[in-house]
Amino acid sequence: MLKWVVSQRRSLVLMATPRLRIRIILANGAILGPTKIAVLEAIEATGSIHAAARSLGFSYRYVWRSVQSVNGMLCSPAVVTEVGGYTRGGAKLTATGKQLVAIYHAIESLAHTASFHELQALVTMSRKHQRSTRAVERAEKP
Repeated sequence: MLKWVVSQRRSLVLMATPRLRIRIILANGAILGPTKIAVLEAIEATGSIHAAARSLGFSYRYVWRSVQSVNGMLCSPAVVTEVGGYTRGGAKLTATGKQLVAIYHAIESLAHTASFHELQALVTMSRKHQRSTRAVERAEKP
């Protein structure tokens, strides 16, 4: 996330604040992260796997496999699909899928709230710009 802050020279500077990316590893070994949640949200918004893929800039195959992965990690499916034809088919989130998205966002929000002060401490400790790895590699060579 970007925000404007006042620098030591009393000018406004655009700074990035640290952010969390939550990945949940379930007991069955399945991984649920921000990309799969974004896929579920896009399917909910567009009503189709193809349109969701297009809106996210992903391939249809990648989104389809993400849906299969999410459905495979749960006891009941998060996404159901209808075969095309006259009604043009589509996909939609089930109650389980909607609950999964809500739980993920609740965990994300709680984690962000709990770590707010530590994230701010990281802001004060971090460089303004990340050093390139090439510069570090050159400096380490004898």
